[in-house]
Amino acid sequence: MTRRPASTPADTVIYAIGDVHGRSDLLELLTARIVEDAAGRRAGKRLLVCLGDYVSRGTGSRRVIEMLLAPPPAGFDRVTLRGNHEDYVLRFLDGDLDAGRRWFLWGGLAVLPDYGIEIGPRDWHADATLAEVRRHLADKLPAEHLAFVRNTRTSYRSGDYLFVHAGVRPGVPLADQDVHDLMWIRQPFIGSTADHGAVVVHGHCIVDEPELCANRIGIDTGAFETGVLTCVALEGERRDILQT
Repeated sequence: MTRRPASTPADTVIYAIGDVHGRSDLLELLTARIVEDAAGRRAGKRLLVCLGDYVSRGTGSRRVIEMLLAPPPAGFDRVTLRGNHEDYVLRFLDGDLDAGRRWFLWGGLAVLPDYGIEIGPRDWHADATLAEVRRHLADKLPAEHLAFVRNTRTSYRSGDYLFVHAGVRPGVPLADQDVHDLMWIRQPFIGSTADHGAVVVHGHCIVDEPELCANRIGIDTGAFETGVLTCVALEGERRDILQT
């Protein structure tokens, strides 16, 4: 039996935004394009789903969080998911120095100046430096920014779509997925052609062009480096791509 095409709930358009990584300029531009696009649609319910990785690599991580703390555009609701970089932040602040070490290796150092923290020429790999930076970040990170990160979700389901940061583990029922996989998995998810029980909309793995597959939609186009921040607009069975 041929499976029917995936669809959103009736009278609903969902705009899923890929990895921002500190590019507040691109998030502002893409949001304006989403608002313009929505004005031409009939759907009464308009939802923004941000797929995580708001911080690191780019130079505007603080501004990105401030934008997402503000109310969404008029007529929209918003869901913010947790990426692996938000996971790094929480684990580091909770005392996992090795998580901080890996976070800094993969672009986390770019976040520190946003909060008035300078490491200077010191070896940031050293436990003593990491512990000091953790203390400074815990002191200088506004309470509302920390609450924002802690309140992010690891998944969101709407209609025939499941929204996560990274993906799911093939063969595991959606209700039984490990939250670590939802934020971190690459393979075997990316190479799988399995029916996961929903079309998975994700970021995390950088692609040159959005990947619109039968079982998943990948929209991380490396905005921090390419200047291309991608959104997939889902309405009924229709799929459209919006980009900066």
